[in-house]
Amino acid sequence: MTIPSWCRPALLAVLLTLLGGSAADAADLSLSAPDASALVAAGKITLIDVRTPEEWRESGVPPGAKRLDYRNRVGDRAFLEQIVALVGGDRSAPLAIICRSGNRSTQVQTLLTQNGFSHVLNVPEGMLGSAAGPGWLRRGLPIQPCPSC
Repeated sequence: MTIPSWCRPALLAVLLTLLGGSAADAADLSLSAPDASALVAAGKITLIDVRTPEEWRESGVPPGAKRLDYRNRVGDRAFLEQIVALVGGDRSAPLAIICRSGNRSTQVQTLLTQNGFSHVLNVPEGMLGSAAGPGWLRRGLPIQPCPSC
């Protein structure tokens, strides 16, 4: 049986959990922007865009992404509570985190896995691109305008 490439990271996270893998093992997982887009479109993962409202207005946001400004928070505890609310309290829900270029998403991935979230994937190329890849926008992936963000 051949497993599509876009499924492999999420499948690996599930397998790590079933086999007793640690949150640190899962923290090493990342997704390319096209893989994240496909998983969100298929309803397999929740994408959280942790950029600022100004960034959302400037470039738009991926369709279906939940917006949560990582920089404008009242400490990690309040930010974690917002994430818990987004997933209905299910810390095992599959999540993908995206930001501008992978820095904030990496920080958020670490924060979440250290606080009991077991299926957190990072989109390290971000929206604008980084050493990990060209980014959501340069790849021409879908965007929704967000003029009222």
